[in-house]
Amino acid sequence: MASTTLLSPAAIATAAGATSITHHSLHPSSKLPVRNLLFKSISGNNRPSSRLHVSSPTDQPAATTTPAQPSSKSPKEETIFFDGGAHYGDLLANLLLGFTLLWLPLTLVAVSRAFFLRYRFTNLRVTVISGLTGQDRSDFSYKVIKDVQVVPRFIGEWGDVIITLKDGTKVDLRSVPRFREIAKYCLAMAEKPVVLKETGPKGF
Repeated sequence: MASTTLLSPAAIATAAGATSITHHSLHPSSKLPVRNLLFKSISGNNRPSSRLHVSSPTDQPAATTTPAQPSSKSPKEETIFFDGGAHYGDLLANLLLGFTLLWLPLTLVAVSRAFFLRYRFTNLRVTVISGLTGQDRSDFSYKVIKDVQVVPRFIGEWGDVIITLKDGTKVDLRSVPRFREIAKYCLAMAEKPVVLKETGPKGF
């Protein structure tokens, strides 16, 4: 036979009060987070949004790549120290002596030398141009010069410049004007002692 527990009126009142208090305390707390979330979501939705639009201007020309500039170190510029033919005195002297039949061959050589032979001395090379149209040309650098000698002609108004190269070749430049000055220039450019080896006058 089942037993039934009887509670006193005071216990019943105490239990009823606890239940109401628990229900009352849980009911408001369950609503507070919902309100806070709704408030945050509404306030967040009403905030104005700003957007940034970034675009490149279309009126400016597109950037182009500049080609690489050549090095500022350019090659050494060639400057002319002397450019001319044989001395005119050589031609005049041989023309005067050409009236004799014995001197006539030398006169013809002097005429061809005066019209078809040209010397050029620059800071880079020595050039000898010959021939009717200048098609025969010889060039050599000062670096290959071994020795320079001079031979005065007539009374020293003109002379021959004999250049010896390092390979033994001798270049004979006949009837050169300012021959001493040109010979010293060749020695200086060849980085040799500027001491001329000069022999005595040998006629024309």
